[in-house]
Amino acid sequence: MVCFGNICRSPMAKGLLREKLKRIGSSSMVDSCGFEPYHIGDPADYRAQQVMKKHGYDISDHVARLFHRDDFKNFDKIFVMDHQNYQDVMNRAKTEEDKKKVDYITNVLYPGKNIIVPDPYYGTGDDFEKTFEILDKATDKIIELFEK
Repeated sequence: MVCFGNICRSPMAKGLLREKLKRIGSSSMVDSCGFEPYHIGDPADYRAQQVMKKHGYDISDHVARLFHRDDFKNFDKIFVMDHQNYQDVMNRAKTEEDKKKVDYITNVLYPGKNIIVPDPYYGTGDDFEKTFEILDKATDKIIELFEK
């Protein structure tokens, strides 16, 4: 899961998918990262933590980190939240195989539409709730596809 600063959208997506995979008995690894160094080592934004906790998910163990080229080796799929994240990841891809791993997380719901997950950072609690709703639906769909 990739977003800008790795403290809002991608930690929320990671927390949702990690818990949902655990519920179906999968030990698949899920992680998140960002591209801007402002928050390296920081926990998830307190508003993201509040919304997640309200819905029964705990992301208090999150520690922000930067995307690394090894992420292409370590993960089968790399989901991005917006157009800039997509470009940032694709610019670091070395092979066509790397590029095939990258997709917008919303494309699991709306194939080929490249709809962004809005960044709630400069918004309100309601914006974090809207982000949660999008990511909850997307991660439900990932689980559905995973089980097929």
